[in-house]
Parts: sequence; C-alpha cells; structure tokens
Amino acid sequence: MTADDSFGRLDDDDYPAYTMGRAAEMLGTTPSFLRALGEARLITPLRSEGGHRRYSRYQLRIAARARELVDHGTPIEAACRIIILEDQLEEAQRINAEYRRAASRHTADI
Repeated sequence: MTADDSFGRLDDDDYPAYTMGRAAEMLGTTPSFLRALGEARLITPLRSEGGHRRYSRYQLRIAARARELVDHGTPIEAACRIIILEDQLEEAQRINAEYRRAASRHTADI
C-alpha cells in the first residue's frame, strides 16, 4: 500500500490506523485494558507486519463504551457482554425496520 492509498483510507472507520499506545492514550486507559478487551473477544485488533496491534476508529468507539461501563463499576467481562448484546439489538432493530419498510411498500402496491 502506498502513502496515497493510506491517506485515502483515513476516513474509513475500519482502517487500523492507531497503535496500541496511541489508542490507549486517546481513550485515557492503559494498553493492558485494550489487551483485556482483545482477550474477552470484544475487539480483535489487526496486526502490523511487525506484529504490533493496530486499532480502527470503530474499535476505539467500542473500547470507549467498555471503558465507560467499567468506570461505572461493571466488571470487564460483563461490560463486554453488554456491548455485544447492545450491538445485536441494534442490528435486529435495523433488520426489523427494513422488513417494515418492505412490508409497507408491498402493502402500498396492493
């Protein structure tokens, strides 16, 4: 990938642009917290050619939500489960809305 390719991907939420140290700094947490999220399988950072963890903006938003829950006293394992369930609920609601739109278009055509 060239520098021009990398620059164009900066707007991509899934592009792994942040090192572990930078991600931890941005979240106001420690690298061990990010490792714990990986061990809990909440986020799986990509690895650079040198084997270093790299995080995307999307992963940082998830990690920030986990930190918020942990800061309010939720154990990290429970926080990870809550976030997974929140994500599943959001996806189910999105699918339901699509079905409702499709059904209403079908009803309007009859």
